[in-house]
Amino acid sequence: MHIPVLKNEIIKYLDPKPNENFIDCTFGEGGHALALLEAIEPDGKVLGIEADPELYKKFQEEGEIQNPKSKIQNRLSLVNDSYANLKNIVAERNFGPVNGIVMDLGLSSWHFEESGRGFSFREDEPLDMRYNPQANSLTAFEIINSYSEEEIARILGDYGGEGFSRIIARRIAEQRKEKPIRTTFDLVEIIWSALPPRYQRKKLHPATKTFQALRIAVNSEIENIKRGLVQGAEVLAKDGRIAVISFHSLEDGEVKRFFKRCREIRIFEIINKKPIIPSDEEISVNPRSRSAKLRVAKKII
Repeated sequence: MHIPVLKNEIIKYLDPKPNENFIDCTFGEGGHALALLEAIEPDGKVLGIEADPELYKKFQEEGEIQNPKSKIQNRLSLVNDSYANLKNIVAERNFGPVNGIVMDLGLSSWHFEESGRGFSFREDEPLDMRYNPQANSLTAFEIINSYSEEEIARILGDYGGEGFSRIIARRIAEQRKEKPIRTTFDLVEIIWSALPPRYQRKKLHPATKTFQALRIAVNSEIENIKRGLVQGAEVLAKDGRIAVISFHSLEDGEVKRFFKRCREIRIFEIINKKPIIPSDEEISVNPRSRSAKLRVAKKII
């Protein structure tokens, strides 16, 4: 079952009022959007943006919108696109005023458990890692099997913070000379062989950082976050709030720096100086929330 991260905190800090309008930039399985729709009854609307065409289709076919007793059919507008195109999406749908925006930068449980695209190192799947295979031709397979050893090392270091990036990249380059590296388990085996034994016994799985880095590179995540934040600030109405949930330091750093710049030029007021993190109770129910950090800002012009 999908459990939206920091749902109560999102509602608290976005402070939705009846009949206001919100954008969920990372709709996923609809957890945050549905909570907002409930808070902005009777006439408030949510524009949901979902980059993955399968998740988009899944919600349309199985989600709350299909419930004949649901009150959201006319109040939820769902779009299959990237939040990197936020400004155009809002303009094309004449959506507004925008009183609040939520961005949850983590993967949904569906991506790990059901997509079959190699997001999880615990399942033997093709090395794909694309959110939208229809719009993106670059796969993790291509990076692993055709990028230079130096470029792979850079990706693992820059996007994953992997301290053994050069060793892992070297092992990848050696292995692919013999045969292509096709699946997640192929890659995990290489990573295991590259790390010292003491790192194989740590709590964090040795493949975590490599898989994170590849996913970020495949989907241009950092570039899209930057674009989405800029456009979010542009479309947000005065006194509107933007809430961003990040899951690793690279994402959180981008959000923190952007909010700080906007405060300096008097566009934003930062609501929480320190990031909001999940309670122990939430982590016990949803362990994937443990690394989540929430930052919120308010537009003041």
